[in-house]
Amino acid sequence: MNWMGNLQQLGRSLMMPTITLPVAAILLRLGTLPWDRIHMPRVGEILLLCGTTIFTYLPLIFAVGVALGLTESAGIAGMSALIGHYMFSEATQRYLGDSFQLGVPGGILIGLLAAVIYHRVKHIQLPESIQFFGGPRMVPLLMGLAIFLLILLMIQVGPVLETGMEKLTNFILGLGGFGTFLYGIIHRLLVPSGLHHVFNNFFWFQLGAYNDAQGQPVFGDLPRYFAGDPTAGMYMAGLYPIMMFALPAIALAIIQEAREDLKPKIRTTFLTAAFACFLTGVTEPIEFAFLFVAPYLFFVHAILSGLAMWIAYVLDIHHGFSYSAGAIDYLINLHLSTRGLLLIPIGLAYGFVYYVLFRWAIRRFRIPTPGREEGSQLEEWAGDIPYRSPLILQALGGKENIKNIEACITRLRLTLVNDRQMDVSALRLLGAAGVIRLGGGNVQVVFGTYSELIREEMIKSMRKDIQQVLFSSPMQGRMIPLEEVPDKIFAGKLVGNGVAFFPDKGELVSPVAGKIIHVYPTLHALGIETEQGLQVLLHIGIDTAGLQGKYFTAYVKEGDLVEPGQLLVRFNLQKVKKNCKSLATPMLITNVDMVRSWSFAPYKAVKKGQASVMSVMLKNTATTGVTGGGNAYG
Repeated sequence: MNWMGNLQQLGRSLMMPTITLPVAAILLRLGTLPWDRIHMPRVGEILLLCGTTIFTYLPLIFAVGVALGLTESAGIAGMSALIGHYMFSEATQRYLGDSFQLGVPGGILIGLLAAVIYHRVKHIQLPESIQFFGGPRMVPLLMGLAIFLLILLMIQVGPVLETGMEKLTNFILGLGGFGTFLYGIIHRLLVPSGLHHVFNNFFWFQLGAYNDAQGQPVFGDLPRYFAGDPTAGMYMAGLYPIMMFALPAIALAIIQEAREDLKPKIRTTFLTAAFACFLTGVTEPIEFAFLFVAPYLFFVHAILSGLAMWIAYVLDIHHGFSYSAGAIDYLINLHLSTRGLLLIPIGLAYGFVYYVLFRWAIRRFRIPTPGREEGSQLEEWAGDIPYRSPLILQALGGKENIKNIEACITRLRLTLVNDRQMDVSALRLLGAAGVIRLGGGNVQVVFGTYSELIREEMIKSMRKDIQQVLFSSPMQGRMIPLEEVPDKIFAGKLVGNGVAFFPDKGELVSPVAGKIIHVYPTLHALGIETEQGLQVLLHIGIDTAGLQGKYFTAYVKEGDLVEPGQLLVRFNLQKVKKNCKSLATPMLITNVDMVRSWSFAPYKAVKKGQASVMSVMLKNTATTGVTGGGNAYG
């Protein structure tokens, strides 16, 4: 049983109904404005009604949201969850009383039930005469039966369950500040795996009870806060100093410790990340910048996060949020808080401590945070997601290696056939802040807030029946645009189109699978033809033909079949560099008439054989080209 994959998918599905909460918070805040002063009191009443309605039907929203999230938005599963929740609520309230409420966990249970039934029966075929009720159309029928059995079970165990939940709630709340401390640590440690969504659900949507102004029971730290419970917010308030101040301070420390030549780019990237974290509470782009290179520092960060929760509890600070602990939520919901203004000085103190601590740790332990190593920085996206996504797909092992792909706010959640086929270096080159292996083929790749867009583009690529050729790096070094090659013929694309590399080592490997169609007598260049007919020219250095092969050793000959990463030529890097115009090594497609579109990875450091540096989509009319030597050029 792939329990980690199931938990990942559940965590993502819980995000869908949570998206409705900011709407409720904004409506409630707008409803408290002095509408009566402009003789429009009814506007305020309607806004408050709309906001409270979302919280009233939150269990129902979670039931439908979880069902849709676990079934790739299958409408019939969502409808079945909707009907099932109504049936369950009406029956349990009639036989167990209005005081019995499973709340959001009950909604999640019903959503899970609908999703499980959907996956069990969606492919079932019945005899032709009754096939109308086969497949997905069986879900509502079986859901009705399942809810009936669940109601019977709940009538028997409901009172015991209610008593047990009350004792558990009293125990956790009885832990006081220490309980919030433990919550803060566990919450932060679960962030890298994405399982914090599952963990938070109990605290935010079930822990504690309160009767609202209409006498209706409200459960969970978050709904109770918006219902006006003065004791609510203890499991949210302490997150504000971390997200609004501490993590932006880490970003500033990373900027200050970056190399001078990389500092301008790092400054742009991390000031954006710091502002996003401060404003919205999206933390992963900053946390993943040091998580993998200094996990011990992340553990210290988790302890300090727990301490912030404890401090907020000791000072009797109560504050809440609808989405995350960013400045937007802080300001919108400040009117409901208790001593919420104290979070500002606490946050400033935390920001100072984090800034000093991280600058010291980065320098003392030589932590390779972004900007301290050429290949480690987070890449800025420049509107090229449609072009980069096919390369990301290749770096994940191709569409045949992907069993399931989902996305939450900041990361792709994947189940791969074989996670060893994934090229982590290539993913980092393409902008991934981090890659997390969870076992069983379950992988998370953090791309920040672009993750959903990347997923959509990857799915488009997977569904298209197109011919595409993917290129790996032919050498270790730095990839550059062809226009930067110090030669007018190559830079002008008169020989062909592609990219170029400045090598760090004297080895040339095959970037594609194909056949060697030409090895120049001087051994400085060779041609490869792919099975699709693309002719690829690899040319080591500029003006190297005059070296007459003196510093080159070829390991292939014409007619040989090669695979990506296979050694083609070894050369003396220092002597070639001394005796040629430039080491710039073009990788060109010479029969460009076959190519419909091009995709290039960011121009930065690459490793030998690293996947996903270039991709070309072929024209539909493309046919295998005539085998030949291509354009000879010295």
